[in-house]
Amino acid sequence: MSRYTIETADSAGFCFGVRRAVDIAEQTAKNSGRCYTLGPLIHNDNEITRLKKLGVFPVDSPDGLSADDTLIIRSHGVSKAVIEHIAELKLNCIDATCPFVAKIHRIVSEAKGGVIIAGDPDHPEVKGIVGHCADIDSVTVIRDADELEKAFESQIFNRQNALTMVAQTTFNSSKWQSCKQVAKKHYTNIAIFDTICSATAERQSETEALAKRCVLMVTVGGKNSSNTTKLAQISQKHCPVIFTENGSDIDKAAVLGLLPSQGGTVGITAGASTPAYIIKEVHRIMSEILNDEGLDFMAEVDKTFKKVYIGNRVKALVVAVNKNEAVVDLGTKHSGYIPASELSQDPNAAPSDVVKVGDEIEAIVTAINDAEGVVTLSKKKVDSVLGVEKLAAAMEANETLEGEVSSVVKGGVIIISNGTRVFIPASQTGVPKDGKLEELLKKTVPFKVIEVTEARGRVVGSIRQAKKEANDAAKAKFWESIEVGQKFTGEVKSIESYGVFVDLGGVDGMVHSSELTWSRIKHPREIVKIGDKLDVYVKSFDPEKKRVSLGCKKDEDNPWIKFTAEYNEGDVVDVTVVSITPFGAFAQIIPGVDGLIHISQISTERINNVAQVLSVGDEVKVKIIEINEEQNRVSLSIRALAEEAPAEEAEEAEEAPAEEAAEDAE
Repeated sequence: MSRYTIETADSAGFCFGVRRAVDIAEQTAKNSGRCYTLGPLIHNDNEITRLKKLGVFPVDSPDGLSADDTLIIRSHGVSKAVIEHIAELKLNCIDATCPFVAKIHRIVSEAKGGVIIAGDPDHPEVKGIVGHCADIDSVTVIRDADELEKAFESQIFNRQNALTMVAQTTFNSSKWQSCKQVAKKHYTNIAIFDTICSATAERQSETEALAKRCVLMVTVGGKNSSNTTKLAQISQKHCPVIFTENGSDIDKAAVLGLLPSQGGTVGITAGASTPAYIIKEVHRIMSEILNDEGLDFMAEVDKTFKKVYIGNRVKALVVAVNKNEAVVDLGTKHSGYIPASELSQDPNAAPSDVVKVGDEIEAIVTAINDAEGVVTLSKKKVDSVLGVEKLAAAMEANETLEGEVSSVVKGGVIIISNGTRVFIPASQTGVPKDGKLEELLKKTVPFKVIEVTEARGRVVGSIRQAKKEANDAAKAKFWESIEVGQKFTGEVKSIESYGVFVDLGGVDGMVHSSELTWSRIKHPREIVKIGDKLDVYVKSFDPEKKRVSLGCKKDEDNPWIKFTAEYNEGDVVDVTVVSITPFGAFAQIIPGVDGLIHISQISTERINNVAQVLSVGDEVKVKIIEINEEQNRVSLSIRALAEEAPAEEAEEAEEAPAEEAAEDAE
């Protein structure tokens, strides 16, 4: 039995930003045959050599490229000036800046006053951050808390101005905590943003915990990699360290010389720029060195590199989300990716609509690249399997479900429900044959599951059945609770010459034209249109014939009440002729109240044809000769006024001589 065991840090290897940049470069080279990165894509010579074989070449400047070339901005990011220069050259450019770095760019570009950046001033990431500051002259880069202390003591910061502090994503976590303490001591209202990448912080923390229990640590990665160097420095505090880029320079004698005779654990950690295949190779080399001590090499490798296989259903933790994919942690040495198309059945859903960082999800492995340490997965396939089961249960229980119509396809529409595509045939949508299915797009609708084929994952639904069931239930409830006088707000569904039909919620009622308004109308269309909302009340109903008679007129609006309160028999009023009949003319006294001028009351002379004397629209002066409140009828007379005129003239004539005699006597 060996005296030594090998343990590899779970977080060792590519971080999300690097993995994303490498994937973008590989895909771009595959599509175009050749592409370029502004500077080495990652700090690992072996990986750069591999990428060159695929057609990915680093360049120091974009100036030598042509308009047909594709340039990739690496995960470290670049300054705003470089981005503008690339745009001026009109190059095809793909920005692979790590989202965590891009976040820092946004923070410093919006910062007011001075900016402090904790990091290596010579590192490309830090140079890029400086180049995004709103005022470059007010930027201070510090390597540690001592440099920050000196900066405050030199009083280079104006206390009248705002101050913002950020950290390089790969900055040492313990150093960052010290910097924060110094900053808060000198500048209590400083805005501090914890911008160290969570993967970096986790990697450093895990490395330190591993080093504390190991007799030897092997740090794997590029010697020019900032984050890898920090891992070696952290490990050196607790045990001897071997720093190797790919394992080829590991000396067996040197390793055995560092190992204590009593045995122990040998730890392996790796920087964010180290691909999985190199970590695995270093693991193999160390195992061979220790094999003389009886170490079971393959058993140890299998312990460290957890197996995954195509079709495997695994649990995964979402660690990053962007517009193209979700990045997940499988608890293995692989980088897990779920493309946007495999996150949801809804083609319109963005990854951020489906998952968020911190979610624990289930997914199915669809592809594995062990050489690259990459696993591609599908969430929607798991969701679909679970969804089909839930939809089958809903069909058995005759449940009504709801879902949003995501697309229109040949012969119907698609609804996404429980992560599963549900096909609704056109005949089951409730849309008329001459209607447009597109009107259902993006609408949330009720539906019934009418067919499930679990073996094929096929689900068919019906909107029409769901609506019919809902209408039937509404009708039954309506007839159980209807009462005379009950009030409703309904929608006008159709208009006829004799009245309008109003939807009361599954049941239509009719408002007769005479019940629509107190005013005289020729057709209901004069005052309502289809789709209007009407406040109505039940006048009568017949459950057997399914008929409901409705009223719409309000008593408080009854013009007859106003008329009887303001007018009396004998009053003389101005009216407007609104209609002509053989027996007389109807004239409006006030809106809603008409009076009849009988043919015998039109003139002192006999007339045979009303139309020869009066016309619709004529304004005439009449006398109210009768008010019949029981029948709501008013009789008017023009003749009465004409007959009264001579008597008034005679009285005036008699009064005139008397007035003249009185004047003569004076």
